[in-house]
Amino acid sequence: MWKKVIIGIVLILFVVLLGAGLYFYNYAVVPSKKSFIDDDTPGTDVTVSPEETWFQEKADREEWALISEDGLKLKAIYIPAEKPTDKNAILAHGYMGTAESMGKYAKMYHDWGYNVLVPDARGHGKSEGDYIGFGWPERKDYVQWIDTILEKNDSDSQITLFGISMGAATVMMTSGEELPDNVKAIVEDCGYTSAEDELSYQLNEMFGLPKFPLVYVTSGITKLRAGYFFGEASAVKQLKKNTTPMMFIHGKADDFVPFYMLDEVYEATDVPKEKYVVDNAKHGEAYTKDPEMYKERVAAFLEKYMD
Repeated sequence: MWKKVIIGIVLILFVVLLGAGLYFYNYAVVPSKKSFIDDDTPGTDVTVSPEETWFQEKADREEWALISEDGLKLKAIYIPAEKPTDKNAILAHGYMGTAESMGKYAKMYHDWGYNVLVPDARGHGKSEGDYIGFGWPERKDYVQWIDTILEKNDSDSQITLFGISMGAATVMMTSGEELPDNVKAIVEDCGYTSAEDELSYQLNEMFGLPKFPLVYVTSGITKLRAGYFFGEASAVKQLKKNTTPMMFIHGKADDFVPFYMLDEVYEATDVPKEKYVVDNAKHGEAYTKDPEMYKERVAAFLEKYMD
């Protein structure tokens, strides 16, 4: 009798947890309109501004494509520099953003004389994919985009990576791969320590729920459906293998990717590095709070490593 009761309770708990895990998977991992992402969330927004107008209407744009290691067709916007150059910047947009949301950053690099490549992450924009990788599978996609630059432009090309929010986590995770010497510097703006940490933080912020057991259940579902555990998607672990100079940017008032994560990612890598903290800036607002200082700091950092 008691065995049947206990088994029944266990089965009910299993079904409830599985249902909750599937809900959270769809809520966080499946690309779709997100109620917790505003239309003006940095790294996702396409606002009417001179930079965005230039990017969308005036820039000399090309469409590039590649096939990922797991068979997805990925798309990117490429904007050549006005004058021939060996300097290239590859940008990474935020969670539920697209290449089209990176206009101000694309113009920033283009104004500095760079060729600019802005991919749509898998599951976003024009790229194929039915899940969000939080930077983990995307890191391999970015290695392929690096190789594409070297194939299409010049094998001696200099490359820098830039990412904001999830894109920042993407370039940090990319940093731990075996990159060619052509990659000279990386700039990350408000990236998280790991998918597990960020999702646990958001679960508590939005629903008041602890990490255990829902994050682990959802992680298991994600492994089955998308091929990775949340714990694998760790910028900190990848940064420990990084050998590329890096700049870390974060707004001190960030409550989406909490400010304390900055020190964790900064301390994780033993390379020439800089930290740029912007007071009163919320998530992804470092640029908009003071564009001129932002550009001055990033440009000064890149000048040390891009010939």
